[in-house]
Amino acid sequence: MPESDERRDLATGTEELLCRVEARVAVVTLNRPEARNAITLEMKRALVDLLPRLAADRSVGALLLTGAGGAFCAGGDTKRMAADGKPESPEERKRQLRWEHRIPAGLFRMEKPTLAALPGPAAGAGFALALACDLRVMAASAFVTTAYARLGLSGDYGTSWFLTRLVGPARAKEIQFTGQRLDAASCERLGLANRVVADEALPKEALALAHEIAAGPPIALRAMKDNVNRATQESLESILDLEAERMVDGAGTDDYVEAVRAFQEKRKPVFKGE
Repeated sequence: MPESDERRDLATGTEELLCRVEARVAVVTLNRPEARNAITLEMKRALVDLLPRLAADRSVGALLLTGAGGAFCAGGDTKRMAADGKPESPEERKRQLRWEHRIPAGLFRMEKPTLAALPGPAAGAGFALALACDLRVMAASAFVTTAYARLGLSGDYGTSWFLTRLVGPARAKEIQFTGQRLDAASCERLGLANRVVADEALPKEALALAHEIAAGPPIALRAMKDNVNRATQESLESILDLEAERMVDGAGTDDYVEAVRAFQEKRKPVFKGE
């Protein structure tokens, strides 16, 4: 798998979603800064199309999701919600939600590490998108909120599932019942944020972490992610068997041979995903 530092832009079909690939990191940017990157139908369609493309792209080793301007994502566009009122057909709305839910599921199940960089607020579905990623880096001034209670809604995009896995059921219920704002320091304390950095340092720090991870062994990273994802749902014996099988398989890869050789030669390994 050749590695290139050359930047290339990928078409998404809309200016509301931008994507560039550099040094094996796909940087996906929600691009509606005038609306705090609130999610539109056009943006959803673009994400549903883009995520499988990035998952299949062998030149991409990790995905970094962020927002343009001073926010990550305000969730649903409440101005449009107010204008639209109640959905005309509950069944149609259910079908739409099932289609939309491919986005958080795609981030969580992608066989590559996914990271979210939060320059500012993440609310509702926007918070859920950040939770769906494997790691979260937050600017010091950023905050998150489920926001649903204030809208008379119960939440979607996997909010309850992701929150419960990360902070436990009692804390997940409190965060949703109260709709409280959690600042970056609180998120780090609760385990919702992996790192908190100075506002001005966020783009550089998040991208550096993504580059570090993307340079790792693709086969091993894929197995690590799936091991952890399954660890909360399966028995210890099942995970022990899974880890053993994958360790043996990993020792048969060219990446393993390269890693051992690089260790002996005191240099960084160059992984090819083979």
